[in-house]
Amino acid sequence: MITVIGLGFVGLTTALGFSKKGFKVYGIDIDESKLAKLRNHEIPFYEPHLDEVLAGQLGKNFILDASFEDAIHDSQAIFVCVGTPSLPDGSADLTYLLKAIEEVLATGNTNFQTIIVKSTVPPSTISKQVVPFVKEKSSNGQQIGLASNPEFLREGYSWEDFIEPDRVVIGVEDDRSREILDEIYKPFNAPVHYVSFNTAEFIKYLSNTLLSTLISYSNEMSMVADHIGNIDIPSAFKILHEDKRWAGTPASMSSYVYPGCGYGGYCLPKDTSALDSIAGSHGYKTKMLSANLEINEDVKNFLIDKVKSELDTSEHIGILGLSFKKGSDDVRLSPTRDIIQKLLDHGFSHIVAYDPLANKTFAREYNFPIQYADSLNELMERSNALLLLTAWDEFKDNAEVIKQKKLFDFRYAL
Repeated sequence: MITVIGLGFVGLTTALGFSKKGFKVYGIDIDESKLAKLRNHEIPFYEPHLDEVLAGQLGKNFILDASFEDAIHDSQAIFVCVGTPSLPDGSADLTYLLKAIEEVLATGNTNFQTIIVKSTVPPSTISKQVVPFVKEKSSNGQQIGLASNPEFLREGYSWEDFIEPDRVVIGVEDDRSREILDEIYKPFNAPVHYVSFNTAEFIKYLSNTLLSTLISYSNEMSMVADHIGNIDIPSAFKILHEDKRWAGTPASMSSYVYPGCGYGGYCLPKDTSALDSIAGSHGYKTKMLSANLEINEDVKNFLIDKVKSELDTSEHIGILGLSFKKGSDDVRLSPTRDIIQKLLDHGFSHIVAYDPLANKTFAREYNFPIQYADSLNELMERSNALLLLTAWDEFKDNAEVIKQKKLFDFRYAL
């Protein structure tokens, strides 16, 4: 009944989640190496719980080996979960999304079915680009409904977030599609909010740009405090968090309103850029969002200046953490990437890095002339100064040992 196109972080979680709830789900992906791993019960990225769910669902409710045409013809609901990366101007690249939709339409299915965009796209994407695209590409007799169903999955907690959502947002503007989505989400017993296409798309960006704005605000305040002097920055923020309004579930907002070395990962950088871009295309020049993006770069330069002022370029530097946050092996747009690049640009050539999960992923993704340590102890032995860039629990648990070295705690974690 359901096809999921794109089996990355969002798509695989979505497919397995619906499968676990009892729906027949076809998984589609163009990456044959990824499919081979999945057939072997291997998750191609780090995400807790998905491996055991895959083992229980593959070949039962979750089907990988159907042809694209058979999957589409057998499905009422088609979830598109492909990437929408940033273009050089900050706008979202919709190439993969439109290609997937075109391939669905090319099957020529004449039964009514709903294409649900789960990929993150800027507000007005469906109404201004997808709707006319579907009208242009669909053949006579095809009955296509459209919906926007943004995801709110935290990396490291995606399974819990999908199976027990705090809310489900659906942008839908026809009754038949709404009925299909009603049936799909009934087993989740969660609040379902039906809104327009634009509203659903906007809610996703409203969420992510709030988080990115809070991070940049905290980093700006940390820079102001540093210039004023005699301010205990981590204590100031921790006392701020004692305001009872910060406590909440599934995660406390205090984890975002706290200074660090910039936000990274797949969502916050590209979504903040995309909303800033789409606002400009609609005649409004943002101030907070553009400043947000500038501060996310400024803080990295600010931190590098601190290193340059206290260390000679011949120093042996140890990098603590490579993933964009603890609990994940995701290194896409990680602040660590930019900081290492800036260190290299400024002549620091003796760099060794350690991350509990992401060493191999980082080395494969970024071809930096640096070395990697297999343990925290090895990193300590090979370094004279340390830069803490990801707040892993392992580093907090070994705080006293780490503090014996010259330490730049750019997450204010210790």
